[in-house]
Order: sequence, then C-alpha cells, then structure tokens
Amino acid sequence: MMNKERVYALVFASVYPLYIKKAMAKGRTKEEVDAIIFWLTGYDNQTLQQQIERKSDFETFFAQAPQINPNVSKITGVICGYRVEEIEDKLMQKIRYLDKLIDELAKGKAMEKILRK
Repeated sequence: MMNKERVYALVFASVYPLYIKKAMAKGRTKEEVDAIIFWLTGYDNQTLQQQIERKSDFETFFAQAPQINPNVSKITGVICGYRVEEIEDKLMQKIRYLDKLIDELAKGKAMEKILRK
C-alpha cells in the first residue's frame, strides 16, 4: 500500500501551494481551493492560516480539523489508483478525499458538485 508514515509527515503548508497551483493551472482560484478545504475540514480562513503557519503535518492537520464534513461518504472514485471509499485507514482516506476534491476542481467540475450539494 502507500507509505503512510511519509504521507502523514508531509507538512500541509508545503502541499497547499501545490493544490493552488494545480487549480490555477486549470483556470480555477485559490478561493475555490480554500472553499473545498473549509467544506471538508471545518477550518475557516483564520484557522487554516494557523495550520499553515504552524507547519502542521497532515496527521495534525486532520486531527485538529474542527469538523470533517458529514457528507464525505458521498466522495467516491479513484485517486492515485485507489478507490477513496474503500481506503480503510481513516487518515489516509481523509488525505485522499482532499486530493480527490482538488482533482475534481482542476478537471472543471462545478463547485456545487464538488461540495456534494
């Protein structure tokens, strides 16, 4: 499977600009990336910024998330060769949920669909 320790230890602040870059390369915005993160985790502008400034790793980032959205079970499909709904490790699943949502944004999906409205 995936190298969990390496992924968990990744600093969110180092990956966040990559999410933005991926989205912007496809004509999307930082605000849309942030909206996805807020929807998934319950963070807001201030608390997200705090996580970035603290250089929190993914494990801490998700452990301190105010509230994982109750609709995450509606996120389905394949990311990095794995079906997100079948990933048993809950932390890895949350990381892949975020990857999947950013991927959908970069592929041009409407925000209403990405946010499972």
